[in-house]
Amino acid sequence: MSLKSKLIMSIVTAALGFSLIVGGTLAYFNDTQGTTNTFATGLLDLGINKETIFQVDKIVPGDTINGNFELTNDGTVDMKEVILHSSYEVVDNGKNNGGDDFGNHISVEFLYHMNGKEKVLFKKKLSELKGNPTQILEQFPEKSNAAKFAVRLSFVDNEGNQNHFQEDSIELKWEFEAIQRDGNPDVH
Repeated sequence: MSLKSKLIMSIVTAALGFSLIVGGTLAYFNDTQGTTNTFATGLLDLGINKETIFQVDKIVPGDTINGNFELTNDGTVDMKEVILHSSYEVVDNGKNNGGDDFGNHISVEFLYHMNGKEKVLFKKKLSELKGNPTQILEQFPEKSNAAKFAVRLSFVDNEGNQNHFQEDSIELKWEFEAIQRDGNPDVH
């Protein structure tokens, strides 16, 4: 063997011996623990006790229609608020309305029942609600009692000629949107 080969072999042998010495003297204790974690989302579920609040025929100017309904928080998440989305379509079956929106002649009074008392949430024309989301409930916690509402719709008598609305109808759609509570930066 050449001197160079003997030198390389000596270095490799020394390194192997050193690693065996060091490896043999570095005994240590070891212990491990593990955890299983679960993240589950809550359920946002707004309930209503009716599919139809109003269904009335043959109204005339000056008539008032009363309806009521209840909303429930059927989920596991507190609701920050409940928003009313209102839309409607006028079905013009009689004389031409000439651009006069029947919704301008319907007054909506929205009331909330709480502790045996009525609180007027708003009073607006139906046309003012169309496409204008309106808060009807704030802070609706899970497992809370049903929120009770009354609504009064009035066909406003303007003391003028409203004959062009004869045989017309309004197809009113209300959607109630529940918004979750704000996120908590320190959920336990």
